[in-house]
Amino acid sequence: MASQQSQQQTDEQVNDGFVVDTENCEERELAYRERGTSRPITVVGNPVLHKECKDVTEFGDELASLIDDMFASQRTAEGVGLAANQIGVDLKVFVYDCPDDDGVRHTGVVCNPVLEELAPELRNLDDSNEGCLSVPTAYASLARPDYAVVRGQDAQGNPIKVRGTGYFARCLQHETDHLYGYLYIDRLSKRDRKDALKQMAEGTPRYEVVAND
Repeated sequence: MASQQSQQQTDEQVNDGFVVDTENCEERELAYRERGTSRPITVVGNPVLHKECKDVTEFGDELASLIDDMFASQRTAEGVGLAANQIGVDLKVFVYDCPDDDGVRHTGVVCNPVLEELAPELRNLDDSNEGCLSVPTAYASLARPDYAVVRGQDAQGNPIKVRGTGYFARCLQHETDHLYGYLYIDRLSKRDRKDALKQMAEGTPRYEVVAND
């Protein structure tokens, strides 16, 4: 996910069944990206972005290396979240380094994410601007719940559960969408989608992208 600011996982502690992803964020993010290599970002129209990705089934060195590259790529593009298909890899994994609305930083990895269905009383919609590294330079208002819970696995294959509020909740939903073949512009009205694509066509990405042949 694009930042609105143009802004080796350690063993995770768990609180009430949820991953604690707010500790040592700077050190963990730095360790990932120093091991990784930044890759160019795929953009809307690239086939890998428009289909459901494959489940992660192997939790070894190859996955760890991919995660390192994803953190490096995310930092280069100044994003707050990145899905594997955004660097051309057909696997259900995303990384994040994202603040919530209270300014608390969250950093982590989720493989094979599934968004939990929220009870009606928890579905408070937040109609804020949203952007995407795969739709560079474009932003649009999109209503999403301001609370989200994602279940999945960590880089070692252990079951995890991540929750977020505000901007971080939006990030969790946005990145999970990616891995099932949806970009945020797919949730817009036809008019707003057309406007976002126009913004993209008129803008210049600040990071390297993969050209759609």
